[in-house]
Amino acid sequence: MGERLSRILQRTRQQILTIENGLLVLLLTGMILLATLQIVLRNGWSTGLSWADPALRVAVLWVTLLGAMAATRDDNHIKIDLLTRFLPVRLKGYAQLVTDLFSAFICGLLAWHGGRFVYFEWQDESILFAAIPAWACELIIPLGFAVMALRFLVSGLLRIRPQGTP
Repeated sequence: MGERLSRILQRTRQQILTIENGLLVLLLTGMILLATLQIVLRNGWSTGLSWADPALRVAVLWVTLLGAMAATRDDNHIKIDLLTRFLPVRLKGYAQLVTDLFSAFICGLLAWHGGRFVYFEWQDESILFAAIPAWACELIIPLGFAVMALRFLVSGLLRIRPQGTP
């Protein structure tokens, strides 16, 4: 049962990575094409798409948070680890555990309050552009921070090992 579960988890993890990477590529490509089109329209014909600028701002928000999710996934996020450079080897693991759990807590708070923000936007029925509700565009805020919180929590919990376990 353990090996089967491991294969299922690995397959699920790979599918999530594929979706994340695909969304990043799709959004970034779309942003570049839309921004280029907007520049050409403005400079060449003194016109533009009225919805392009707000759409690009939303796309920047999504790319930023998807990129942050990918960075935490691959452990490539920005770290302020001056303290761990000077700690003895046996204490570095504890410092990383505290850092992971603190990061999970902060990301969890941001996810919670981001969710509240999106809920308030849903209640207000705010429209961002082209009849698209604001809450739909801002949904990445709680989702992104929740995923990062979960990744930091799992990373921290994996650092807790019984004595004698490699």
